[in-house]
Order: sequence, then structure tokens, then C-alpha cells
Amino acid sequence: MNGFNEQFLISIVIIAIGYVLKRFNLVKEKDGEGIARIVFNLTLPCLIIVTFSDVDFSASLFYLVIIAFIYGVINAILALMVFRNHPKDIKGTFGMMVPGLNIGLFAYPLVEGLFGFDGLKYFGMFDVGNAFIVFGLSYIIAGVYAGSAGMLETRSIIVKLSKSIPLQTYLIMCLINIIGFELPEIVLDVTSVISGANMPLSLLLLGLYLNFSFAKGYGKLIAKFLFTKYGIGLIAGFACYLWLPVEEMFKFTLLIGFILPTPASVLPYAIMFGYNQRLVGTASNITMIISFILIWLIVNLIV
Repeated sequence: MNGFNEQFLISIVIIAIGYVLKRFNLVKEKDGEGIARIVFNLTLPCLIIVTFSDVDFSASLFYLVIIAFIYGVINAILALMVFRNHPKDIKGTFGMMVPGLNIGLFAYPLVEGLFGFDGLKYFGMFDVGNAFIVFGLSYIIAGVYAGSAGMLETRSIIVKLSKSIPLQTYLIMCLINIIGFELPEIVLDVTSVISGANMPLSLLLLGLYLNFSFAKGYGKLIAKFLFTKYGIGLIAGFACYLWLPVEEMFKFTLLIGFILPTPASVLPYAIMFGYNQRLVGTASNITMIISFILIWLIVNLIV
């Protein structure tokens, strides 16, 4: 447990460094876009390659893909029901924010530090199902309730999914493992070195995006959103942890996965479809803080 708390403290310090760098204008928040591209298009795919290079794919790992997808669909339905009496823009805002989870940027660095490659393979498979929610369902909800149904051709959704380098890396590595192909040693050596930068870069990026300037006048809406997101996540997570007859890491993946913050893609969607960017940014920042605290509490209570 001391090792866990030490790792958590290290993570907080790195996030704080990113925030301090921004506050003193040594690094600007807009610089985070470049770092994010490096993380999502280079260091995270390299980490996926290293993690899945010798994974023995059991049926339970593929169940995580299905569970993540079904969970996202159910969350979307419940969110639209909760906000059904609100204007379309509010339904669209929170309808796109509740279903998806921030796994690549938020969960991966924590899981890597706490559980190593064994934990990463579970969260990686969980992220495959989540990717279809983040880049598919959330995108559809955002467009429909913004009155931009014309932008929601099947082709545009497929293009968004195909542009997700981490998702494509997951799928390619799964295929490579299934057919029994072994990657050359030089590929694994290079990707291993690059993957080492994923955790610090991701945590620094979280610090750069951390913002304590919140939108005013939306307190009740944000509280309703948080109650919906974390109420569903905590109930579903503990139910799975207590009653699913599967291995411990599988149950722990669901317990932690269901309470992860909103994905980073919601802000670009807000800009694309004309939603209130300040409201989306405020709600997203709060989920990052709440998820961090909840994960620390749960792991200290259970592990």
C-alpha cells in the first residue's frame, strides 16, 4: 500500500508541475495540443505495442470490450432521460459527456505506475470498447442535439474511428497476437524506450489542462451531471466488483474504469457543434478532480 500511495503522490506532483508551468507562462495551455498529439499518436501507441506484444488473449479480455461498449450505451440512454426536460443544447452537452471515459490520457499513466503491464492489458481492452463510444456514440449525440444531423453520415463516423491511432494500434496488436506473429526485437526495443515517456507526458498534460476558473450560473446542472455520471459509475462498479465471478484485475478494471473522467474529445465536439465551451470545460475539469480522489479512496480501501 505504501508503494501505491507513493506512486499516487508522484502522479500528483507531476500534474502540479504541469499546472505551475502554465501558471508562470513557462508553458502555455495551447502548447498542450502538441503534447497531446505526441501522446495519442506516438507514446501511447508505443506503450500499447509493448503491453500487447506477448499478451495471451483470453475470452475474459474480449468481454471487457463488450462491457465497455454496453456500459457506454446504457449511460447515454440514462443521461438523455435525466436531462429530457432541459433544452436541446443541454441534453446534447451532457448526453455526449456522460457515456465516454478518459482512459488513454487519465487512466493509463496511473495504471502503468500502479499495476504495470498486467493492469494495462485489461484497461487497454476496456478502452477498445470505450473508443467506439467516444468517437461514435458521443459524436452522434452531440450532432443530433445540436441540429447538425447532416454532419452525421456513417462515413464521417468511420473516418473519426479510423483516425484514432490508439484504437488502430489495439486492433492491429490483437490481430498480430491471434495469428501468432512476433514483432522484430528492434521494434520492441524502440517502442519500449518511447513508451517510457507516456506516463510523465500524460500527467504533465493533465496539469496543463487543469483549470480552476469555473463557469458561473451552472451549478445545479453540473451537480446533476456529476450525480448521474458518478452515481451510475459507482453503483455499476461496486456491483461488478462484488458479484462478478471473474479474476480480481478484471473486476478492478470495471470498478475504476466506470468512474473515470469525461474524455478529452468532448471539448472539440463542443467547438464543432457550437455548445457552451466554458460549461463543458468546467464540468470536465471537475470530473478529473473527483475521479482522482475517488480512485485514491477506492484503491486504499480495497487493495
